[in-house]
Amino acid sequence: MKTGTVMLETLCVPCANRCRYCLLSWDGRPVGADWDESCAAALRYRDWLEANRPEVRFDFFFGYSMEHPRLLSALDFLNSLGSVQGRMLQMDGMRFREGEELGAFLRGVKAHGVRRLNFTFYGTEAYHDRFAGRPGDFRGLVRYAEAAAELGFGVSCGMPLTLESAALAGELVSVLRSAKIENIRLFVPHSEGRGRSLDPIRMTLEAFDALPRETAALLDRGAYRTEAEWLQGGFPEETRRALMISLTPENVKRHLTAPVDELIAEAEALDEAYYSALPPADELAGLYGDRESTRLYSRRDLLDKYRKRFIKQNGLSLYDVTDERQTGSRRF
Repeated sequence: MKTGTVMLETLCVPCANRCRYCLLSWDGRPVGADWDESCAAALRYRDWLEANRPEVRFDFFFGYSMEHPRLLSALDFLNSLGSVQGRMLQMDGMRFREGEELGAFLRGVKAHGVRRLNFTFYGTEAYHDRFAGRPGDFRGLVRYAEAAAELGFGVSCGMPLTLESAALAGELVSVLRSAKIENIRLFVPHSEGRGRSLDPIRMTLEAFDALPRETAALLDRGAYRTEAEWLQGGFPEETRRALMISLTPENVKRHLTAPVDELIAEAEALDEAYYSALPPADELAGLYGDRESTRLYSRRDLLDKYRKRFIKQNGLSLYDVTDERQTGSRRF
């Protein structure tokens, strides 16, 4: 198994939303380490990887939202490392801004390296606000997007597609196009974090086929297939991984002092321990796959479903490397 990426995160910034399928299961309490200490740790990792494992890509970012109290200086630091977040801001959960304050905010982040803003719309206005857990969130995002387009930012957005939201997709696309948002994609939400609560409304092929053709074209059907389609094609062996190392108040001092190669090896060992306890993907598919299922999944999401089912069925007690609030990994 080859480690291709090391991602360092600190979940130190609150989010204004409480979305129903939050990847990070946000509960109002940041779990990340102090920002300045996290930056110092990021420099250690970056420097060590450049000197010792230059083939491994490094990225550093913060969450739960991008509403950093020192956002402009944070962007400067991220861009000094070449981090993706320094160039693209995910705008969900940001504080509402209007008028001159909104314009000043956007001009400021643009001057500090941001080139693209990304938004998530869960449906039309009333549905979106309920799903995001914040009244006024839909209109707040639209104001950001319209102002960003006028200032020359790249603007993109995604819409989670479920049995509930499918009926709203066509109208939502029209609203977003009128707000000058051209880069729109539909996606089937994952089941990580609180996403597992959406399983009863997971999108099906029948509901997808009922969408207007121009709306359906916004979903990548190569990436999101029915369970039956995935099973027919099989599951090639995963050979690469990205490590996710999460900095917390409890561990950040060690990440500032311990040898970086030791810290990376520990994260790799967590990955190995988790996956070595589970059968290969094709064996799991044979155990749990439903060859008649028309429910849509990403490949990773479907395999995670099978793995979690095996863990539960066999009473295994494993450290969960797929929980992105803590140190773990993604395999590809």
